[in-house]
Amino acid sequence: MQDTTAPYEENLEALDPKKHIIIKRARVNNLKNLSVAIPRNKLVVVTGLSGSGKSSLAFDTLFAEGQRMYVESLSSYARQFLGRMEKPEVDYIKGVSPAIAIEQKVNTRNPRSTVGTTTEIYDYLKLLFARVGVTYSPISGKKVSKDSVTDVINYINSYEEGTKVMVGCPLKMKDDRDLKQELNILLSKGYTRVIVDGDVLFIEDLIENGSDLNENTGIEILIDRAVVKPGDEDTQYRLSDSVQTAYFEGIGDCYIHIIGSRIKHFSDRFEEDGMKFQEPNVNFFSFNNPYGACRTCEGFGKVLGIDRDLVIPDKSLSVYDGAIAPWRSETMKKWLAPLLKDGIRFDFPIHRPYSDLTEEQKDLLWSGNEYFEGLNAFFKFIESKTHKIQYRVLLSRYRGRTVCPDCRGTRLRKDASYVKVDGKSITDIVLLPIEKVIEYFNNLSLSENDQNIARRLLKEINNRLSYIQRVGLGYLTLNRMTSTLSGGEFQRIKLATSLGSALVGSMYILDEPSIGLHPRDTERLVGVLKSLRDMGNTVIVVEHEEEVMMAADQIIDIGPDAGVHGGELMFQGTLDDLNDSNSHTADYLLGRESIPVPSSRRKWKDSVKITGALENNLKNISVKFPLDVLTVVTGVSGSGKSTLIKKILYPGIGKILGTVSEATGKFDKLEGDYEKITQIEFVDQNPIGKSSRSNPVTYVKAYDTIRQLFADQPLSKQRGYKPSHFSFNVDGGRCETCQGEGVVKIEMQFMADIYLTCESCKGKRFKQEILDIEHNGKNIADVLDLTVEESLEFFAGKTPIINKLQPLYDVGLGYIGLGQSSSSLSGGEAQRVKLASYLGKNNRDNKDHILFIFDEPTTGLHFHDITQLLNSINALVEQGNSVIIIEHNMEVIKSADWIIDLGPEGGEKGGNICFEGTPEEMIKIPDNHTSRFLKTKL
Repeated sequence: MQDTTAPYEENLEALDPKKHIIIKRARVNNLKNLSVAIPRNKLVVVTGLSGSGKSSLAFDTLFAEGQRMYVESLSSYARQFLGRMEKPEVDYIKGVSPAIAIEQKVNTRNPRSTVGTTTEIYDYLKLLFARVGVTYSPISGKKVSKDSVTDVINYINSYEEGTKVMVGCPLKMKDDRDLKQELNILLSKGYTRVIVDGDVLFIEDLIENGSDLNENTGIEILIDRAVVKPGDEDTQYRLSDSVQTAYFEGIGDCYIHIIGSRIKHFSDRFEEDGMKFQEPNVNFFSFNNPYGACRTCEGFGKVLGIDRDLVIPDKSLSVYDGAIAPWRSETMKKWLAPLLKDGIRFDFPIHRPYSDLTEEQKDLLWSGNEYFEGLNAFFKFIESKTHKIQYRVLLSRYRGRTVCPDCRGTRLRKDASYVKVDGKSITDIVLLPIEKVIEYFNNLSLSENDQNIARRLLKEINNRLSYIQRVGLGYLTLNRMTSTLSGGEFQRIKLATSLGSALVGSMYILDEPSIGLHPRDTERLVGVLKSLRDMGNTVIVVEHEEEVMMAADQIIDIGPDAGVHGGELMFQGTLDDLNDSNSHTADYLLGRESIPVPSSRRKWKDSVKITGALENNLKNISVKFPLDVLTVVTGVSGSGKSTLIKKILYPGIGKILGTVSEATGKFDKLEGDYEKITQIEFVDQNPIGKSSRSNPVTYVKAYDTIRQLFADQPLSKQRGYKPSHFSFNVDGGRCETCQGEGVVKIEMQFMADIYLTCESCKGKRFKQEILDIEHNGKNIADVLDLTVEESLEFFAGKTPIINKLQPLYDVGLGYIGLGQSSSSLSGGEAQRVKLASYLGKNNRDNKDHILFIFDEPTTGLHFHDITQLLNSINALVEQGNSVIIIEHNMEVIKSADWIIDLGPEGGEKGGNICFEGTPEEMIKIPDNHTSRFLKTKL
């Protein structure tokens, strides 16, 4: 390997830190004294094999130093809380700009966080509706308004100068007073006249001669008499004061009498059609505020209710065959008996599959009639018996989160939807795909006054919406929960937010922003990254995607291999200079190496069929999923892949097996050979453990055997140590200061929390007496510090341990540490740890048939690693299982036995089946985005 580091070190001193970010001798994680100069205001791609040290350079060295330098710039008071921030292991870094890291991890699980709030678009929308929104009555559709004092004065001034006017208001009687008492009180307040049927009378005369008047006579208090003088300031002030008084005395009502002409009624109450409305303000549209949140779901958009999909899990069954799950048991059959016996009386088809019933018949099952009690009555009965444990258990089995019926899942109070801007309410807007929202704002028509108020708001809204569209997320809605986004989608949302804030002179570090993007959409992403660079920022992207590398101003390749065999600078320069490099990246980009196309495709006969899928943007499609083969589901971003697999196929089969309780999307029926499937596993990119003590060695169940090995050592037996003494999850042998975590968390309030090495155990996690126990010269802490590759060598001959660890190495994770915290693993690494745990179980001897679903397993993988991944996934199929992969990577698509392509576009224009068949058949079809890119690979 050519030594590219030495010449760099000689030249580093000569470089200008104003033009370069200079890193000298970085030693973080597996970096081997790596020195590099990154040019400023350029798009730089850092690439290399998984685990070669890319993230160590970009995030753990460069970003960590940028953050540390920011802390150094704070006051000494703030620094006393932050002062111990670790400096990355590096000789020096010069020329660091303020750093912004945008990672793949969806680091919010907050159920109130949405796409709208994350991008700040919702804050501007709230302000827009509060300032220019118009309230309409839901009864008549009339505009709801109230008359301000200015409106009344303008009305008076619209008459000719010299016109006589009277300002009056209705006399509002109190319940405990008669008319005489009310008139006496008016006198004491200083009023002298009233208006009765258009005549002005003195109050005193009325008290004396008013025996013929009763409480129902329309009496007005005469507040003031004046002459119209628009130019006279004193008259204007006087009339304004009188109108205000009229509103006060008339409890919101005021009458203006134009002498000899007409009487006009004004009201300062916000009412229409006898309904009182709330005046719009910012909190009125905030679901994170008790004032604006929906009263039913309290601003969460979902309520805990009876999940219909859990009650009727298999929609291909008829009522007679047991479609209604809670009525299958011996005790509960009595609820079903009247329906089976008397169904003929009201023409109910008890032998027809549930999916074929009409909507009226389905509703009848829930509401019941005079012949039988429906499911609603059944669950009411169960709820009345919840003092008994068996009924509580039964109820919990059928409870699930369902969309709030009051707010349609928009989280806002119902009357917020009465406020509209150009015909649409805020609830309409947040439920539309962003591309439709852009259309709405482009065609928005406002009055001149409203335009002046909204100009600045609209500029911010349009700016942010256009960036979301440009990063390929136009199919999302603003109401979409942030926690339901994939890692790549979340990262691109953060990228759009950064672009919207228009920072310059910063250093953006991105972790594989192309994840989850179809090659068609990657072109748009490259444009966005270039915009960020052209604004005057340094953009550093950790990436494996070919198109992004092609667009980079400079490529930094780290390798040659992963883990201990990586951490060296293989190449730095432009794409044209790559010919001189002998790295894996150069081999694949220049075509010297490639992933082979399978010599033959597997044949299949069994399949599972979904009919009438309608969830989200799916257009009532029917799809066949073959079993015993490797199937890839593809299509442009937002075409409906995740909806079809995650929301319909996975919960649909999972509920029949009784292992999944998630809500199922709308579809008619599930048919085919699903009885063949004994287990369904969804291998996604969520962290492998919620605890910070969770790590790969515990996840693949190898740690139990390792602990037993240490407990079997002579010194352990002498001291009476059990396997639990070598666990960092329970008291006994672990360090009590850090509870076996090795690090102590310091909460930073307004900044990200800081993790520092525990001072008691120096990061070893265990007490000193436990560390005295050794096997082959290493204690338990040393073993946890080994990488998977090193541990295979260390435990040679210990078959039970090797069998558990070998699959980790086989899926390309030989470089990760056994005790590495699962929170430090990327989404793709976590997914491959899960894959390794299944491979370790080896199903070949079993009669189980597991359906594996993978969600973009190539995340974070270099071309070289994809070969290993495909070998591992094919091993699952060879063990007698079925695999379905949601994927955009052409190397995986060309290796599939069967392709299902959705599209043709994303969002509203997606949701159709464009193709089903083999890769060879696919490249023959014209005008297809996937086919266009696949042709170049076959």
